[in-house]
Amino acid sequence: MEPCPCGSGQTYAACCRPLIEEGQPAPTAEALMRARYTAHVKGAVDFVEDSTHPRKRGAVNRDQVLEWSKTAEWLGLEIVATEAGCPEDDTGTVEFNARYRQKDKTIDHREIAKFVKKDGKWYFMDGKAPKTVQFVRQGPKVGRNDPCPCGSGKKFKKCCGA
Repeated sequence: MEPCPCGSGQTYAACCRPLIEEGQPAPTAEALMRARYTAHVKGAVDFVEDSTHPRKRGAVNRDQVLEWSKTAEWLGLEIVATEAGCPEDDTGTVEFNARYRQKDKTIDHREIAKFVKKDGKWYFMDGKAPKTVQFVRQGPKVGRNDPCPCGSGKKFKKCCGA
């Protein structure tokens, strides 16, 4: 049995296949997100387009989606967080990281995707990049020629900075 590319731990036949190939509606926004990732892995451009909200379908470039799908080596999907998007909700967001390799470069595609339910069916509405968290140094910066903070008496570059 083929494992589902979405990383759910289920087989493809039990997980994303019913949504992608049989037209079953996704029960949750997360399920649709997983199926859209799997559609990219499988080259199912029709599903990617059909699962996009009708108002946003004009932005789907089928040739570009197919090219991306076929030239990428898909490495996995990580669901970072979900907000709403349950069967009883009308909207939901899914923050995810889709990893893939293209031209010998590994890429983390991080996104917060917004989903809406219309006539009982979930659709992808749009996505945005998550806010970056700036790193704040807790102590003073240690220069290469400063004494090593470990207390060895050596310069940082010859001790812990080596």
